[in-house]
Amino acid sequence: MVSKDDVLNALKKVADPHMGISIVDMGLIKNIEIDEENNVSFDLIPTNPGCMSIMGMAMGAKEVVKEIEGVKDVKVTVKGHMMEEDINKIING
Repeated sequence: MVSKDDVLNALKKVADPHMGISIVDMGLIKNIEIDEENNVSFDLIPTNPGCMSIMGMAMGAKEVVKEIEGVKDVKVTVKGHMMEEDINKIING
């Protein structure tokens, strides 16, 4: 079974390109959930509603979590961004 620690450790590889700090250490990851089939979902909350790097960070986050052994699927939900609806369609579409 995939654990929340597994997910957080993977996400530490993804850094905010402007700050050079991992998205985990910045506190941008919330609500990690893992179901019985090892489908992982979590929220990514940008530091500001117009963050230009959110798409890259979200895609990077999805990819590193997908690489965890046993993970079946990954859903990243961007919240608090002015284009969150469009971004979420692209990331999870």
